[in-house]
Amino acid sequence: MKKDIHPKYNSKATVTCVCGNTFTTGSTLDEIKIEICHLCHPFYTGNLKLVDTARRIEKFKEKLVQKDKVSSTRKGKKVKRAEKAERKVTKAEKEK
Repeated sequence: MKKDIHPKYNSKATVTCVCGNTFTTGSTLDEIKIEICHLCHPFYTGNLKLVDTARRIEKFKEKLVQKDKVSSTRKGKKVKRAEKAERKVTKAEKEK
């Protein structure tokens, strides 16, 4: 192995969760801050809690709304052809 290219390993790195839980583990970092740990994660606690980081759910819902707006204004080929045929029929009826 090459010398002096690997980071220093710290066997007593402190991990701190937002809920206040702290524990030690091995890492190349001295201190690690996390948003969710095994004491507050819904899978391990059994409590139904929405874990949403970085507004993922809201962003997804906004994308769905935008998609619905775009799809309602767009028309496919079949719809356009049907409208065109309907205009021809009404135009022919008016000429009679």
